[in-house]
Amino acid sequence: MTDRLSRRGMFGVGLGAAAVLAGATPAIARATNGEGLTLRWWGNNSWEIRVPSADGTSTKTVLIDPWLTRFHTGTYRPEGADPKSRLSVNTTLIDGYVDSGELRADHILVTHGHYDHVTDVPYLAKKTGATVYGTETHLNLMLALGAPEDQLAVATGGEALVFDGYTIRILRSLHSAAGARAAVAFPGTRPNLGLERLPKPRYIKDLVEGGTLAFHVESARGGSVLNFGGSNYIESELDGLRPDVVLLPAGGGMIADYVGRLLRVLGNPPHVVPTHWDDFDHPLTEPARDWGGLTALRAAVAATSPASRFTVVDHLQTFTPAKTS
Repeated sequence: MTDRLSRRGMFGVGLGAAAVLAGATPAIARATNGEGLTLRWWGNNSWEIRVPSADGTSTKTVLIDPWLTRFHTGTYRPEGADPKSRLSVNTTLIDGYVDSGELRADHILVTHGHYDHVTDVPYLAKKTGATVYGTETHLNLMLALGAPEDQLAVATGGEALVFDGYTIRILRSLHSAAGARAAVAFPGTRPNLGLERLPKPRYIKDLVEGGTLAFHVESARGGSVLNFGGSNYIESELDGLRPDVVLLPAGGGMIADYVGRLLRVLGNPPHVVPTHWDDFDHPLTEPARDWGGLTALRAAVAATSPASRFTVVDHLQTFTPAKTS
């Protein structure tokens, strides 16, 4: 069907141009000491970042784009996903992780408004009491899905926020581009925050992109991570950032020198960890299945920044960045 959305097309898989780049400068050693932060991958672009509190007596948790339900859409099949795939939230699954203490949150960060990034956030916010950061559109969509209004904080990009043992910088960013027109899937905005509630979204097409953000989380004890929810970015927003870990989405075939420009402006980071590379029609309890972008991403990173460590994390596994010098 012509009205179906193909995620392979949405992200692109042609990283050949970036992969042939060579002669990059070595990765710069950072202050990472292995004590500052730990990452856990919950599939897609869902990341759990744990950092020690300022006094070291507790652990704080930041979630990015948490989506555990992973309802079936057929997104990575050749025919793509049906825009009228119904939204659903597996509250039993989420309750199991949260009630057992395996998953918690102090903050939830939303990169953009698509179904595989925001659908579970309203329920998770209720369960955990976390503050949610997103654009005006993201918050309006989540209000319509039942998110607690007093836990929502609007972000536009440019914010630098200090919390107990860590900082969050919110950056303006761009969504992936696809197709002959290099277009964004499910585009659009839903403005006028809180003035008029939107109808409850029912289908994946109802969750529009609504602007895209990137997030830089840094522990006071050393270690920082930069996350993108789509395979694109605003290069000028990243100037001067030197993250220890870049969570880099697969794809970027429509973006000029997608990997090369990014890693160079970031000073060739010590660690690159792929994100948004698994077929989310399969559950988190199974090993991640590459939708087709992982090999090209690995090659592009190796060619562009050979000293950067490319580490693939599987579903529910943790990653603690080690010092590179």
